[in-house]
Amino acid sequence: MVIALWAIWSVILTGLFILMVYKGTLAIHEEDQLFLGETARNSYEHEEQILVQSKLNKVEPMVKVFSGLSAVATVLLVGYYVVGAVGVLAK
Repeated sequence: MVIALWAIWSVILTGLFILMVYKGTLAIHEEDQLFLGETARNSYEHEEQILVQSKLNKVEPMVKVFSGLSAVATVLLVGYYVVGAVGVLAK
């Protein structure tokens, strides 16, 4: 049972790590400048920023899900060991 918990925990954290690296890579390509006017809306930079923003918006929910799953898996693992330690102390 505990080996399965460790395996699930490691898979979830690996997925979270990959998503965070991907999100960071996307965020690097985000511009800090603001282009105003009608010509800016038709520019290549504006289209690229819309594409980057849409990718970031798709990744964000997955990051939240994996973060929640990793928190639950961590609590289960810690709980398993705390219950085991309490059982040993009660004897």
